[in-house]
Amino acid sequence: MQVLGRTTQPIGHHDLCARLPAECRERTADARPVQLTPALWNQLIAVNDNVNTAIQPDTDKDIYGREEVWTYPDAGKGDCEDFVLLKRRELMQKGWPAGALLITVVRQTNGDGHAILTVRTDRGDLVLDNLDGRIKLWNQTDYQFVKRQSDTDSGRWVSIEDDRALMVGSIKR
Repeated sequence: MQVLGRTTQPIGHHDLCARLPAECRERTADARPVQLTPALWNQLIAVNDNVNTAIQPDTDKDIYGREEVWTYPDAGKGDCEDFVLLKRRELMQKGWPAGALLITVVRQTNGDGHAILTVRTDRGDLVLDNLDGRIKLWNQTDYQFVKRQSDTDSGRWVSIEDDRALMVGSIKR
């Protein structure tokens, strides 16, 4: 996944940083991708499956009465970024570096925004998604990649160069 440079932070992430500043102060000095061993692959599968199974999908509007709230799904319900935050936290608790676990904003084929977790490994950038339980390489998804967290600073965001053909219903750059 090729990044172009610094870009704006999603408003939901900005609000999360204001409420939970530690979420945006994680620094990763060694930005190399994680060497994906069979044990680490099994951790990815388990965390992705456990979170996708444990959390009931619901909208921020229905849960909080607001359009965009990034938080941990402590009530057992959440939307896409809530799934991402929980997966990221669980993997970091297992020793994964923050710089390998990047909140990523994509566009679905219908044009809707969506958040996924990008996991940077020596086998490629993998996608953990609440809409599809299969872990895939980023370029094997139907998403148009827009931006993600920096791999060295969790409070910064970078734009993504997704030079794959745009899909029908995707937004134009």
